[in-house]
Amino acid sequence: MVLFRRAEEVSLLEKLIEGCGEGNSGLLLIEGAVGCGKSEFLETVAVNAEKRGSLVLRGMATAEERRHPLGVLRQLTADAPPGTLPPLPSSSADAGRIGAMRQFAHAVRELSATAPVVVCVDDLHHVDALTGRYLLQLARGTREAKVLLALTESVHEHGDDPLLRTELLRLPHFSRLRLERFTPDAVRAMLPDRTEAETARLHRAGGGNPLLLRALLQDPGAHPGEAYTQAVLACLHRCGPATTALTEAIAVLDPLASAPHAARLAGTTEPAAARALAALEDAGLVVAGRGRGFCHPAARAAVLERMEPEARRALHREAALLARAAGAPDTVVAAQLLAARHTAEDWALPVLRAAADQHAANAALDEATALLTLARDACADEARRTEVSVRLGVVTGRTDPATAERHLAEPLAALAAGRLEPRALGPLARTLAAQGRVDESTEVLERLAAGEGRHPGAERRHGDIPGDDPLDGLSAFPQWGAAGRRGAGAPQPHPAGRAVRGAVHPAALWALPAEAEEGAAAQAAELFLRGATLAEGMVEPAVQALRTLLYLDGAERALPWCEKFAAQAAERGATGWQAVFAGLLAEARLRLGDLTGAADTAEEALRAVPGRGGGVQLCALTATLVRARTAMGQPEEAAAVLSRPVPERLTGSVHGLAYLRARGHYALATSRFHAALGDFLDIGRHMKRWGLDRPRVLPWRTDAAEALLRLGETHQADRFLADQMTTRDANDPWVRGMSLRLRASLREPKERQAMLTKAVDDLHRSGDNYELARAMSDFGQVLRVLGEPARAAMVNRRAWHVAKECGAQALCVKILPGHTGEDPEAASAAEAPNADLVASLSESEKRVALLAVHGHTNREIAQKLYITVSTVEQHLTRVYRKLEIPGRQALPVDFHLGVAEFI
Repeated sequence: MVLFRRAEEVSLLEKLIEGCGEGNSGLLLIEGAVGCGKSEFLETVAVNAEKRGSLVLRGMATAEERRHPLGVLRQLTADAPPGTLPPLPSSSADAGRIGAMRQFAHAVRELSATAPVVVCVDDLHHVDALTGRYLLQLARGTREAKVLLALTESVHEHGDDPLLRTELLRLPHFSRLRLERFTPDAVRAMLPDRTEAETARLHRAGGGNPLLLRALLQDPGAHPGEAYTQAVLACLHRCGPATTALTEAIAVLDPLASAPHAARLAGTTEPAAARALAALEDAGLVVAGRGRGFCHPAARAAVLERMEPEARRALHREAALLARAAGAPDTVVAAQLLAARHTAEDWALPVLRAAADQHAANAALDEATALLTLARDACADEARRTEVSVRLGVVTGRTDPATAERHLAEPLAALAAGRLEPRALGPLARTLAAQGRVDESTEVLERLAAGEGRHPGAERRHGDIPGDDPLDGLSAFPQWGAAGRRGAGAPQPHPAGRAVRGAVHPAALWALPAEAEEGAAAQAAELFLRGATLAEGMVEPAVQALRTLLYLDGAERALPWCEKFAAQAAERGATGWQAVFAGLLAEARLRLGDLTGAADTAEEALRAVPGRGGGVQLCALTATLVRARTAMGQPEEAAAVLSRPVPERLTGSVHGLAYLRARGHYALATSRFHAALGDFLDIGRHMKRWGLDRPRVLPWRTDAAEALLRLGETHQADRFLADQMTTRDANDPWVRGMSLRLRASLREPKERQAMLTKAVDDLHRSGDNYELARAMSDFGQVLRVLGEPARAAMVNRRAWHVAKECGAQALCVKILPGHTGEDPEAASAAEAPNADLVASLSESEKRVALLAVHGHTNREIAQKLYITVSTVEQHLTRVYRKLEIPGRQALPVDFHLGVAEFI
């Protein structure tokens, strides 16, 4: 590798060796920075000389042997044939005589008469003074002999004898050869099978240093490993002991590693520091520039890891003071404080917090969390400690919601003990409200109101919102705060009866707008989402906008927005945010009856979160998974999810209510009807208490009625359903369809048929295919009871296919017992119609055909479309002819023509 693109250097080498063989003496000094291949090139000189029949005498100087006179010279004489060179004097005094030096040079000259002699000495700057004088005498005394003297020297280090180098330079047969680092082009040419990006990475990590590049190629994987670390340490060791303190200072200072700063930290002079930095730059270990630093973090880590921990922390502490005095950015100063675990300075905590906020803004969450943790641990003031803990909860919430909630445990304990000052309450209430922890947030706001607001001397911190209301800014709707304080459509006060003065009740963040505003609210929500970007402070409003769109405008409208924000969070590695938006996405898919999609989305999001979830915020995501698995007929899988631990005070959060509903559905599926009823009634109590009782969001009365029907409490069930039909959401197709389906079971068959007909229509319009399949299954049963087996078979066939598309295997078994695959009797009829044939149908024919597929009689179709029965019959006749089928029973069950608005 060292000879790659060294054509000129190799040519000079060959010329000198050839000239030596012809009787022309030579003196070659090979210079270069550490690791640039001086020793390897010198070995090339020796090998090539031996191939041409030369006698090679090798010697290598080291810093450790410098104290031993004639150490290198003894290595040279040991390589000579026995008796050809005189024995070296035993005393330094005798060895230092000029006669002894001339005798040695004369012996080498005589030896060259038999064969050319090549003397190779590595690291000339480390030879002892006496050996240096012998080498100088050898260079002078063999100018017309077949002797080549090849020496290597570091470009930034020179020996103890300043005359040696000067005298060598004066000799007429002196030649100098400088070995430089590889350029990026040279690395690309050397590794033609690697991509340009990979060769650029290798050049950056190794600085073009051949030794480091070789080590990088030896390390497996894309990141520097053990070979690289050892190569870095070897280079630093070769730089000499004087460089050790400076390299440690440079590693500690990193971007602040200027010569003055490094000299101060290392306790040396500025010129010495400048020389050391220049040597490291030439070796490619340090990047040149105003703010010097190691070429790769792994190189810096290698230096730091070999330091004693206490000494390292002391240097970081000094570096923090130096960086602060030099006006370095807060992030640089804070990094030194963190490495030193030092917070004793008066300015330390503000710097740590400011740096953490900057890291959080740049999505460097690990750095932000580490700085905030250090700041929190150093806080003696409990109010300030609470503020930092809340900030920690906000930052870690991006990646780990459960950990984010744990950061609030200490402030909540202090609150319960009455130790928190008012200035710490606002941020805490805000964070709890954003996490959906309604009861706890309300308690904090009541304490804040009782304490008459923020402490008068408190400074404003990151996360404080201007104004009297700590919850300002959490909503996507500008009028939200004012409406909440006015009481127009606002939630009811906390059950304790105390109003939260000057603030909106935390439950309002999770409420839907009043009925008169619903159409405008859905449009406003979508308008907000169009301009929203995923960033801190925007997550909560985006969640509110998505919930509003989901519950007021339907899952189909909200689905692409949920997918967009979940994908953005995943791209940014914000797994906590991803879980929040994936929870809404899973809920939207569940609302459309896509049980498999909902379960897969929920499981993927939970896998992405550290520790597979946990915490209040993820209970909604867990709940969707449980409901999907239960509806799919997989009670064991649902039970496994429910067996995971849940936080205390779960029912004090909106997410806990979703969990209760899922647990209730599982209890229904496993015939524990009393347990199910208890969960559903708990939901109702909390929703009423918070003013969030909207069946569109959580139809707890329908659930409770279903549990009561299983228990035989028909009158109670009817009362719950009737009550639901008087709520503001009674006209919503999804709410009305589910209510009608259950109420139909309490009626005589003829009335039941009429109610189920309406339920099927409503649920088809709502887009919830799972609930549609349930209603159609009940519809098929009542048709059979009323003596319409053919029509019942067609409805059941359609219900079975809808349930199968949803992934509701248990419902499929209930509809058509014994059929786990395609219905054999309907296999041929179930095939999708030819697209050309479907295209030949008129819009009127499509409407009639789709209604017929859903089991409506001709008279019912006529009433729904406001046409005569005769017209319906004519349309159907044309449909049969155009689709080339014998009649109604052959209409395909997956006749999806996109005309749901006519149902």
